[in-house]
Amino acid sequence: MDIIEAIKGRRSIRKYKADPVEDSKIEAVLEAAHLAPSWGNSQCWHFVVVRNLEIKSKLADTLFGVTDRPNAVAIALKQAPVAIAVCADLKKSGTFHREPPEYATDKGEYWYMYDAALATENLVLAAHSLGLGTVIVGAFDTKAAAQALKVPQGSVVVALTPLGYPEESPNPRPRKELKEIVHYDTF
Repeated sequence: MDIIEAIKGRRSIRKYKADPVEDSKIEAVLEAAHLAPSWGNSQCWHFVVVRNLEIKSKLADTLFGVTDRPNAVAIALKQAPVAIAVCADLKKSGTFHREPPEYATDKGEYWYMYDAALATENLVLAAHSLGLGTVIVGAFDTKAAAQALKVPQGSVVVALTPLGYPEESPNPRPRKELKEIVHYDTF
């Protein structure tokens, strides 16, 4: 599958088959994620692969809105055979490599979000190209997720995604026309 086809075909999957995901496919999506560009090649990311149902359940419980109503993404985190947490080392990205770190742009300490997002996008596109489903999860209690995953101090959980074989095939969601969002020379 070429990259444009993967971009156009990827969907957020919230229902998964119980079929196990081959280690070779997990390794392939992690390889794609770690090949993402990053600030000064800092590669601030870490990936936690979770197969343990108890830990996946703890992660699902960190999602916002889970207690108010059934949450399809929380169910997906428990249902999918694998969950992946994308974490970032807070001192690596967006800084000049000095002690203490000196932020290089006015984006300051938040540059790690950009780097982690690039890695996450590579991960989900690679997963789709291998016939796997994902949904990028960002609305969760990062401290509770870090505790469940035993993430060391100085790092943060940026995103979660279930990973598995899709049990659904959602239609594409509407997109704005390019003429609504593209500007030339000035905004």
